[in-house]
Amino acid sequence: MADGGGVALAGPSMVFLSVGGRRLEVAWHGPGPDAAPTLVFLHEGLGCVGMWKEFPRRLAEATGCGALVYSRAGYGCSDPCDLPRPLHYMQDEGLHTLPQVLAAAGVRDCVLVGHSDGGSIALVYAGGTEAAPLRGVITEAAHVFCEDLSVRSIAAAREAYLRGSLREGLARYHGDNVDCAFWGWNDVWLDPGFRHWNLEEYLPGVRVPLLALQGKEDEYGTSAQVEAIAGQVGGSAEVVMLSDCGHAPHRDQPETTLAAMTRFVTAVLGGEGA
Repeated sequence: MADGGGVALAGPSMVFLSVGGRRLEVAWHGPGPDAAPTLVFLHEGLGCVGMWKEFPRRLAEATGCGALVYSRAGYGCSDPCDLPRPLHYMQDEGLHTLPQVLAAAGVRDCVLVGHSDGGSIALVYAGGTEAAPLRGVITEAAHVFCEDLSVRSIAAAREAYLRGSLREGLARYHGDNVDCAFWGWNDVWLDPGFRHWNLEEYLPGVRVPLLALQGKEDEYGTSAQVEAIAGQVGGSAEVVMLSDCGHAPHRDQPETTLAAMTRFVTAVLGGEGA
């Protein structure tokens, strides 16, 4: 990691980037961006660097790429953010914050790997910016519109946070940011105005190859999400629906997910990363 160019790193290294006046927690795996293409991991609505666990390292090793994993503001060990978040927070992340992260990290050539909210942010970036260093996009359980199933499951998460053990579990990853992380996500998705949220306008602008994965038992979204994504992007698209899999393919079906992503990245980069 470097402010101007990349620095090759032998192993994972926890550092911070200054982006938009806030410090963001970052972990690197494998070669820096001056030595190989970079896999950029974008976490889910309640995620952070730590919640990806070993998956970024494994995908980096399988493809020969570097991996940049970061926590958005308000998550993990990053600086907190202001609440309430705006209903268009994912658009803001994709159009404004992510380009700054890539520039600050010195990323020259990348494939985005986005889970849930992170997948939605990846689609906004790919379809709504010039996306100069982008070679491909991988989404897991991304959303491009709000569904009744999503709202019901997010309302259930609210009850689990208030009356169950969810807050305690999340606090192990987010520390003092736990309330910021949860309410910043939950309040937006349960806002009546969020029923009209829609990202489909960005899809025709996604002209790089796309791999969209989703679990058949995803409790936060139906197959209508990946059907809309694959049917409207401006480039090639592959959909993988996974059996016995919920909202997080890299956790629920790690080996199948790793194999699918490795094949996609290798094809997109034409062997450059290996």
